[in-house]
Amino acid sequence: MLENFVKAIIVGLGASIPLGPVGIMCIQKTISKGRNAGFALGLGASFADTFYAMLALFSLAFVSDFINKPEHRAWIMLIGGLIICGIGINIALTNPVKQIRRPKQSKNSSRHIQDVLQGFAVTISNPGSLVLLLGLFAFVGINTGESYQKFTLSVLLAGVFIGTATWWFTLSTVINIFRNRFRLRQLLYMNRISGIVIAALGLISMAEGLFQILLVK
Repeated sequence: MLENFVKAIIVGLGASIPLGPVGIMCIQKTISKGRNAGFALGLGASFADTFYAMLALFSLAFVSDFINKPEHRAWIMLIGGLIICGIGINIALTNPVKQIRRPKQSKNSSRHIQDVLQGFAVTISNPGSLVLLLGLFAFVGINTGESYQKFTLSVLLAGVFIGTATWWFTLSTVINIFRNRFRLRQLLYMNRISGIVIAALGLISMAEGLFQILLVK
């Protein structure tokens, strides 16, 4: 049981470490609003990854088939890319200086709900997360689709969540250490650059999804 728990933590870490849109957003949020905001965004991604891990472990064939069908996958990439692009544009147009000047408000946990929802939306809109998790489970030797007991499934899902959350806490904490070294003008430029990069990743996903839709037709 302990071995599977450790393996699940490794899966969670492996699913989170690649620097994609959520990683860039976590860095941007931490620098602009502090560690709690960056970690909240990461937690949203952790919830989405854990949900995909549940689908993988339960081996819900109809869900996997739906996501992996070219026409469905293409539409998910198109819509997901649109969401990511919209978030990127919003970040690029947001003034981080105003956020930094409201430190007491950023400490209110209720104000981080939007960060959690953003992290969840970006991760859940990427069907590649499920494919990555399936590959990681196979890599560490956890068989998806096997008849696990409820307790075992809970332990595996908890391991995945802890693994992903550990990475986001570590990343947001490390970035937060260097946060005060950034000047206001540098923060503004970083906000613009990170927003443009995230929007560009969304456009790439939209273009790939649109290309696949036209190809299928």
